Amino acid sequence: MLNSLSGRFLILTTVFVMLAEVLIFVPSIARFREDYLLNRLERAQIASLALLADDMLGEALEAELLANAGVFNVVLRRDEIRQLMLASPIPGQISGTYDLRDAPAWVLIRDAMVRLSTPGNAIIRVIGEPVRDAGLLIEVTMETEPLRMAMIDYGLRILMLSLVISVITAGLLFLAVRAFLVRPIKGVVGYMQRYAQAPEDGRGIIEPSAGVRELREAEEALQMLQIDLTHALKQRERLAQLGEAVAKVSHDLRNILTSAQLFTDRIESSEDPLVRRLAPKLVNSITRAVSLCESTLAFGRAEEPAPTLTMVRLHDLVVDVVASERLALTSNDVEIVSTVPEDLVLRADPEQLFRVILNLVRNGRQALAATGKPGSVSVHASDEDDNWRIVVADTGPGLPTKTQEHLFAPFQGTVRKGGTGLGLAISAELVRGHGGTLTLKETGPEGTRFEILLPKGDGTI
Repeated sequence: MLNSLSGRFLILTTVFVMLAEVLIFVPSIARFREDYLLNRLERAQIASLALLADDMLGEALEAELLANAGVFNVVLRRDEIRQLMLASPIPGQISGTYDLRDAPAWVLIRDAMVRLSTPGNAIIRVIGEPVRDAGLLIEVTMETEPLRMAMIDYGLRILMLSLVISVITAGLLFLAVRAFLVRPIKGVVGYMQRYAQAPEDGRGIIEPSAGVRELREAEEALQMLQIDLTHALKQRERLAQLGEAVAKVSHDLRNILTSAQLFTDRIESSEDPLVRRLAPKLVNSITRAVSLCESTLAFGRAEEPAPTLTMVRLHDLVVDVVASERLALTSNDVEIVSTVPEDLVLRADPEQLFRVILNLVRNGRQALAATGKPGSVSVHASDEDDNWRIVVADTGPGLPTKTQEHLFAPFQGTVRKGGTGLGLAISAELVRGHGGTLTLKETGPEGTRFEILLPKGDGTI
C-alpha cells in the first residue's frame, strides 16, 4: 500500500499537515506564554486592588491573595510612585526580567522557545500595563516551572489535535485521490494491458471517460496511439501477405521473362529493319523486368538490396525512361522531355536509379492523362559542389493534401484510382540506399516537382 499512489498521498499529506501545524505551534506557544503572564499580572492587579480597598488585611489573607495570583510580590506604579502592594519571601535570586509592554513578536517567540527548552525552576520579574488604566505599570515576581509545565501541557494538546486533523485530512485526501486519480489511472493501465495482449481486438481500444482534464487528455492520446498502432499492425499484416504473394508471382514471372529473353535473342537476328531497331529496346525492357523480379524476391526475403554503385551517364538512362514512357502515351497532348546534359556522369546503381526516375515520370504522365488536358513532364539534372541534383516536374493538377501527408508510405501515397502507392515508397527507399533524399519540393495547380539529391561523398570508383 505504501508504494501505491494513494498510499504515498496519505503519508505526504500527514507529513505536510504536521509540518504546517509545527509552523503554527511556535507562534501559538508564544501567544500562550504571553496570555499566561498577562493573566498573572491581571490576578496580581486584582489582589492589589483588594489591598487598596482595605489596608487592614491580615498576613494570611495577603498570602492567600499572592498564592491565588501565583506570584511572590506585586509592585504597582501609580502617579509616578512605585508601591510594593503585596510581598512574600522570594526563594531565590531573580534570573531575568521580561517586559510585555510593546514587545515585538520575534522577542515573544524567542523567549517562549527558551523557556520551553530550559528545564528547572527559576524566579523571573514580569512587567506589564495594568488593565483599565489602573496605573502606569504593574510588576510581579513569579516562578517559571508552573509556566513551563502549562506550556508543555498546551503544546501536547496542540500536537494531539494536529495529529487528529492530519489523520482525518489525509484519510479524506486518500479517498479523494483513489476516486479521482487512482481509479481512472488503473482503468487506463487496464486498457493498456488488455490492448497489449490482443492489439488486433478493437475492444481493447480505450474510450475516454475521465472527468479530470489532464487524465482525459492522456486517455485521448492513448486512444489515438492505439488506433494508429492497430492500423499499422493490420497494414503490416497485409504487407506481409502481399509480399508473400508478390514473391510467388515474381518467381513465376521471372521464369516466364527468362524464356521471353531467349526469344528476343532470335528476334535480334531478324532482317526486318523495324524489328532490328526495336529489338534492343525490347531486350533492355525484358532484362530490367527480370532484374525487377529478382529484386522483388530479395525484397520479400528482407529489403531492397544495397546499390551497386558505378559511374552512370545519366543522359542515356533518362533517354531510355523517356522512350519507354512515350510508348504508353495515348495522345499527343502530353509531352515527355529531358534536359539532362549529355556529359553528366554520376555515381549510382543504374537499375535502381532507372526505377526511381521511371516511377516519378510515370506518376507525372498518369496525372496529366487523368485530367485530359495537355501538359508536359520534364527531367532536369545538374552537377553541384556536394550533390548531383535530379528534378522531375510536371504541369499536372498537383497532389491532394491528404496524399501529401502519407506521400512515401506504402498503400497510402497514391492519387490514381487502382494505384497501390508503392512507387514513391520504393523510390524513396532506393534513394536512401544511395545516401540521398527524395523530396516533394512543390505541388499545386501549376504542377508538381520532385527533387533527388545524391551525395558525391569522398569515395571513388
